[in-house]
Amino acid sequence: MANQNDSFIDEVTDELRRDRLYGAFRRFGWIGAVVILAIVGGASWREYSNSRDRASAQAFGDAVLAAEDGGAAGIADVDPQGSSVRAALTELLAAGAYMAEGDDAASVAALSEAAEIAPEGDVLRELAQLKRVIAAGSAMDASERDQILTRLSRAGAPFELLALEQKAVALIDAGRREDAITLIRQIQQKNGLSQALRNRLSEMMIALGADPAPNGDMASGG
Repeated sequence: MANQNDSFIDEVTDELRRDRLYGAFRRFGWIGAVVILAIVGGASWREYSNSRDRASAQAFGDAVLAAEDGGAAGIADVDPQGSSVRAALTELLAAGAYMAEGDDAASVAALSEAAEIAPEGDVLRELAQLKRVIAAGSAMDASERDQILTRLSRAGAPFELLALEQKAVALIDAGRREDAITLIRQIQQKNGLSQALRNRLSEMMIALGADPAPNGDMASGG
């Protein structure tokens, strides 16, 4: 009889547990449904957003390609669709076209605009600044030129080596031959130099009358 009572109590207990579980589902089951809907909705939105971004980027690229027939002015008129990055890229491309057309002043102006509108910290801003220094050359204010190149040649910067090369060019323009040779020697010892950059550095050393080899004598002749 005791066993029957225990069995009956266990069955009642199990029924109560099931009733409580079903009651909990009825009361709070909507939370799980909302979570599932949020996950599915989030994944769908991300896919839609990515697809929209891809389509927008493709449309921008097509517009730039089509505008090339109109020269620099045509490229500059391409709608960046509210993106500061695309606006900066458009100005960079226009600057290259202006340079090819022989309009150096317009090229420098476009590069200045690109550096101004590119987002802070974006690599396009530093690229525009570097290209502006190269395009302007000795016509740029010496202090501004040095300030820009010092910032661009900081350790680990994306265009560190190219900025150092331009610092050497600035020293040559200023008539500081020995300082230029010293800096070029330092650049030649750095890791990551492309073959093209090595060749340009060697050509600069030859023009300065110094041994072009990285470990050559500091200078020959006055």
